[in-house]
Amino acid sequence: MAGIVVEPVTIRQIELAIVEIGFERGYILPDPPKARSRKRVGIVGSGPAGLAVADSLNRAGYSVTVYESDLQPGGILRYGIPDFKLEKWVVKRRVRLMEEQGVLFETGIRVGEDISYRYLTRHFDAVCLACGSRRPRDIRIPGRELKGIFFAMDYLTRQNRIIAGEKATPGDELSAKGRKVVVIGGGDTGSDCVGTALRQGASGVAQLEILSKPPVTRSEKTPWPMWPLLLRKTHAHEEAEEPRWGVMTKEFLGNNGRLEKLRCAEVQWEGPGNGAPAVPREIPGTEFVLEADLVLVAMGFERPERNPIVESLGLEEAGRGNLKVGPGGMTGAAGVFGAGDMCLGQSLVVRAIADGRSAAQGIRKYLEGI
Repeated sequence: MAGIVVEPVTIRQIELAIVEIGFERGYILPDPPKARSRKRVGIVGSGPAGLAVADSLNRAGYSVTVYESDLQPGGILRYGIPDFKLEKWVVKRRVRLMEEQGVLFETGIRVGEDISYRYLTRHFDAVCLACGSRRPRDIRIPGRELKGIFFAMDYLTRQNRIIAGEKATPGDELSAKGRKVVVIGGGDTGSDCVGTALRQGASGVAQLEILSKPPVTRSEKTPWPMWPLLLRKTHAHEEAEEPRWGVMTKEFLGNNGRLEKLRCAEVQWEGPGNGAPAVPREIPGTEFVLEADLVLVAMGFERPERNPIVESLGLEEAGRGNLKVGPGGMTGAAGVFGAGDMCLGQSLVVRAIADGRSAAQGIRKYLEGI
């Protein structure tokens, strides 16, 4: 009855404690399959979905190779999420366990450029595309061309590379040290930007969200078991000021090609009726200006990045440019599967993992039938 008549239990913390005790006491050890199938599977992408596909198929006895364009496996777990939120030794430990169980990781390889789809078909009986959905949603307003405006994931990825000791783009353009930072977007990525900017020594950090402030308690519009629309604060929000809710950015202002200010206004959401979604309307007389010399755009993602394999095979797209797959995760090309955000659109890590495991079941059925 947790979450219905009483406060829900902290399931995440309970699961985390169990796993850590398992590693500490030596309960979680490499357990490679007792027998290997002759069938081989190639996986493109080592994010949450790709890792889930690889782990599931390897445990089932298939030989699995994971291709990753970055220098280290993990995808968004390693390069997108800050260390203060997910320490990278956790990711390394899991990857190392998978390696000891037989999964092969080939990093620094761009499939479609360094190796071709023809190469994959010669070496593997099935291929799974788990390349994520990272094309960021931009903000198209006057002044967007000014220097000092960056996408959130570029900012977070660069910082993670620096912490990992990897080569990062030169210059201090993407550092918040001593700068007035404004984060546009109130989701998890925006929160990660806030926490990172504070740790880099920003002189000030403000976060803007165009949506209205959610209620503190569960609304009658979202009864259990529906997902409740609630005000959720991260540790980054506790370190900084609360986001400014119901605010739209109207224009970037600057001098000599560099960002100096944002012109903003408060909005209210109004529905036109007939079941159409509500839209933001500017509230007259609420316009204000914020000083900033670094803006991080954290407004979510539009679709997967361009993929040479998808284009060369002419694979169908679903809504918003996501890869179209059928039951079991197979695309329109026999033996080619898709998993994770590339098919679902931007979503939660746990959902990507679940979709990866589902795709692995589809791949197993396919391989058993050929």
